[in-house]
Amino acid sequence: MSEGIGHNVPRVDARSKVTGEAIFTGDLKLSGLLHGKVLRSPYPHALIRRINTDRAASLPGVVSVLTSTDLEDIDPYYGHSIKDRPLLAIDRVRFVGEPLAAVAAEDEVTAEQALSLIEVEYEDLPAATTLEEALSDDAPRLHETDTLRPGLFHGLGELNPDGNICYQHSIHRGDLAEAFKQAEIIVEQEYTFPAVYQYAMEPHTVIAAWEGKSVTVWASCQHPYLVRAELAELFDLPVASVRIIVPFLGGGFGSKSYTKMEPITVALARKARRPVRIANRVDEAMVTTRRHNMRCWMRTGALADGTLIARHVRLWMDTGAYADNGPRVVATAADAAPGPYRWKSFQVEAYCVYTNRPPSGSYRAFGATHLQWIGESQVDEIARQAGVDPVDIRIQNLLRPGEEVRPGGKALDADLVGDVQKIADALDWGSPKPPDTGRGLGVGLLAAGARPVSTAIVRMEIDGHATVLVSSTEMGQGVRTVMSQLASQELALPIEHIRVPGGDTWITPYDRSTGASRSTTLAGMAVHRAAREVRQQLLEIASQAFEVALEAIELRDGAAWRGDQSLSYSELIQFHFGFTGGELIGRGEVSPGGNKGSYAEGPVFWEVCVGGAEVRLDRDTGRLHITKLVSVADVGQAVNPDLVKAQEMGASMQGLGNALFEEMIFDEGQILNGTLLDYHIPTTEDMPDQFISRLVENEDGPGPYGIKGAGEGALAGVPAAIVNALADIGVQVTELPLTPERVWQALREAEAEHDDGGSPS
Repeated sequence: MSEGIGHNVPRVDARSKVTGEAIFTGDLKLSGLLHGKVLRSPYPHALIRRINTDRAASLPGVVSVLTSTDLEDIDPYYGHSIKDRPLLAIDRVRFVGEPLAAVAAEDEVTAEQALSLIEVEYEDLPAATTLEEALSDDAPRLHETDTLRPGLFHGLGELNPDGNICYQHSIHRGDLAEAFKQAEIIVEQEYTFPAVYQYAMEPHTVIAAWEGKSVTVWASCQHPYLVRAELAELFDLPVASVRIIVPFLGGGFGSKSYTKMEPITVALARKARRPVRIANRVDEAMVTTRRHNMRCWMRTGALADGTLIARHVRLWMDTGAYADNGPRVVATAADAAPGPYRWKSFQVEAYCVYTNRPPSGSYRAFGATHLQWIGESQVDEIARQAGVDPVDIRIQNLLRPGEEVRPGGKALDADLVGDVQKIADALDWGSPKPPDTGRGLGVGLLAAGARPVSTAIVRMEIDGHATVLVSSTEMGQGVRTVMSQLASQELALPIEHIRVPGGDTWITPYDRSTGASRSTTLAGMAVHRAAREVRQQLLEIASQAFEVALEAIELRDGAAWRGDQSLSYSELIQFHFGFTGGELIGRGEVSPGGNKGSYAEGPVFWEVCVGGAEVRLDRDTGRLHITKLVSVADVGQAVNPDLVKAQEMGASMQGLGNALFEEMIFDEGQILNGTLLDYHIPTTEDMPDQFISRLVENEDGPGPYGIKGAGEGALAGVPAAIVNALADIGVQVTELPLTPERVWQALREAEAEHDDGGSPS
């Protein structure tokens, strides 16, 4: 078999079903399943003077009512990055929607009724519901402590809180002041990015069953092993006593990263001593997690010919009342801020800020989406002032493969110039444009891969069929299909003979997480290595059976061949064990491997974030119509091109939504558009007239066959491209989303400036 996938990979239609369902009941019977409901705070910041649950507890059909007083036997605080979030509010609430109490009842109606019977007395406190309020000198302190406890998976250095700033991250290179002295063109501006909701078809849903000193949880989570670790620590259980089972997810996009509703559900089941199910409504999911809103100041300097030399960035991200994954988002945003360019000097100062808003967490392409449109709009402005074409200024300044991206980090592993040229070609860059039409592009990098720790097991049964055990979560991206293809390639086995069951921490081996575009690269490498172990065993058994050297054996179509003689895998296993029984097992592992390991130098790979757009502006209304949207998937090697293109389209549409209309609107900490009637997500009516996706397969990734992950880059590339396409028409903006009102106002200002003799900027 070929060592590279090339055209030998089993090409499976993206709609093909890979067998293997998650186990839904495990060893526990879920008869008597209770309905759980959560009482949430109506105040952004208040002391809790009293909670009376007597009337709720006495309601017929109510089995259990949970408050913070039921948690006094455990340390009730948790958090991925910072252990700052109580399982239920203790003493005070810090955002509208914070869980105060939970009810388990025989039916949903009774549970809802019980919530209305819980009496709570509050004492209102001053609130900081915006970044400006939280950073002011007289801001109320959300967490009155000089020390913060790192979460189990913090890993980002020291925590030194400063008022409401819970985390700081900075990067720099060279002498910034000296570089700006040399600059002949300087662009400087402040920008804002809104809070955005990671809408998924399925909201957060959890079932928990507590039995003895163990708990089984069926959760809509992306990272089952990280959730297991947090639950074990919360409830003081051995990790082996916590079982997480993950069915198919109806989308995630980061909203189901790390621990969300699982602790409340487990605590309620522990008290009720019966299985409990909690399913969020959309409005409840929106206050469970969201994308960070951000304020950013950026200054970029260049020579007169467009050579970029210096960039200085300060950014503040609103992480809400609790940190969640905020520190990681802030660090990734800082990495993304300089962009993929050669600089004499850059400096980035990034801050994670507590506010009295719902917590912010992961959202597909976090950090890069926040910063790329800002940096790329400044590059385009420098190009205009220098009289250089936007494509040419990028080709002039972009890093080349092997060059250092960030001090001490992994060198560039992509051909960015080639990627930009593909965008330009797809947009017919140099051709004439219709009236009120603009073209734009954006290019950036995202530090991808997260922690490179994954394991997998491949079992070949006596009938020659194989089971791939891997804990990457299937949430619509097609990970089970891809894992089956990787195993099929190594085992020379028809794909229909491979089964990939769902994640179950009692059955499928450890995988750090599903996110950061890591599954195909890292979990895929573990599957690849496990399958290779089984392949080697098959070759060795066949060598004995045919009494020839290993080199004389060829594996294909589920059999070992020596010339025109063959033995099926089933026959080989019977030969090996001497009867109709037994199995072959292969194990694959990926780890950093110490300081000199192949994955020790972060990030695992640089995900390319490249997008292009052609837009048409209605000058009377400010409405933008996307006539063409382009993405480039620089994936190293596409295991399944249909799945890659589907992910590119999905990410591009999310990027379109982030750019044009998605925005969570708050008033004094209360979300005003907390339903899908009021919160606009992209629909088929918002589709561009033409969507183009280009695959780049340079086999330059760290995964098997040179694979790199995909699925996030287009989201970060598209807003930058749309912003620059609008600027190409003469309308520059510093705030997203590009609502018709905002664009109309910017257009009027540009026209007024032009009438006064200035440039239409």
